[in-house]
Amino acid sequence: MENKQKNTAEFIHYTVMKNEVVDSLNCYNSDKIFVDCTLGGGGHSEEILKRISPSGRLISFDVDDDAIKHATKRLQDYKNLTIIKGSYADIDIHLKKLGIEKITGGVIFDLGASYHQLTCLERGFSFMKDAPLDMRFNQDQEFSAWDVVNKYKEAQLVDIFSNYGEERFSKRIAKAIIENRPIDTTLELADLIKRSTPNIKSKIHPATRVFQAIRIEVNHELLNFENTLKKVIELTDVGAIISLLSFHSLEDRLAKRTLKLYSSQCRCDKAAPICTCGGRLLELVNKKPIMATEEELKINPPSRSAKLRIARKIK
Repeated sequence: MENKQKNTAEFIHYTVMKNEVVDSLNCYNSDKIFVDCTLGGGGHSEEILKRISPSGRLISFDVDDDAIKHATKRLQDYKNLTIIKGSYADIDIHLKKLGIEKITGGVIFDLGASYHQLTCLERGFSFMKDAPLDMRFNQDQEFSAWDVVNKYKEAQLVDIFSNYGEERFSKRIAKAIIENRPIDTTLELADLIKRSTPNIKSKIHPATRVFQAIRIEVNHELLNFENTLKKVIELTDVGAIISLLSFHSLEDRLAKRTLKLYSSQCRCDKAAPICTCGGRLLELVNKKPIMATEEELKINPPSRSAKLRIARKIK
């Protein structure tokens, strides 16, 4: 479903764990190349630009026009910044176009939807107000939440609700969706989910997990992150930092698993007679994730779910 609505909402953004993320890069007075895979409101990018030397360089990616417009204005005085409207999933292609062979300083990922996306009601990420089913990070993309809800087969819905939302009532919800199509708005879907599931006391709305699952599916979030993280490990130079900020268990487990794999002595199949992988590529900077401080939680309670994992390229 194409959403032609113009977004007129004010861009509001809180940069989670800004200092911790940028501190991990050790970028004071650095003349190296850094990448911010998720520009968002520009908070992490701005802090990097404040710290690196004028001869250092930052490449920042985003697909969201609202974010790019806001951050471009916010960071207009920095001449060593390149903002790319494009998915970080194509990081290798974009860096090649810029003539960059290796990321010499470091890379940060700030995963998931931004505060602006979640609170800009007309974008269809929230069920706090009725809006068209959308949930696209990139509004040039045709595929939206409406397509998932109205075109996916029942088994497909069960699969994404279970895997991306960890929803225990996936089958009931999927069956109800199939029986009540077409579903066009966020409140239609949220009300249907509420009616089709048991009335259980919970701190979260019964539609929360399903909305998360649909958003992840629409934007290919986990697939893009996994594939891009593997690309980044290859693209980073020895000594470069990879910093991963996640906000839910699916992202964090993927980050933890991938970093653990590439920091192990061998990644080859256990049945292989000899090692051909080349050995460890990463060194874990922190074995346990770094969490937001109590001071930050008082200012921005949603930071409570944030987890920061850091690794250094060693080969």
